[in-house]
Amino acid sequence: MAKKGNRVQVIMECTEHKNSGLPGTSRYITTKNKKTTTERLELKKYNPLLKRVTVHKEIK
Repeated sequence: MAKKGNRVQVIMECTEHKNSGLPGTSRYITTKNKKTTTERLELKKYNPLLKRVTVHKEIK
């Protein structure tokens, strides 16, 4: 049976790399509680292409 609940999978994408125009992207997949966190997530994650920690925002 499938789990029932409020947790959903979200995709996080690097904002600095997206704005730089360089090829490739840095994306992470995580989960969030849809009921308690209604706004989009914004976390600091490591970007291996830029080799530093950058801000990743939820897409879609």
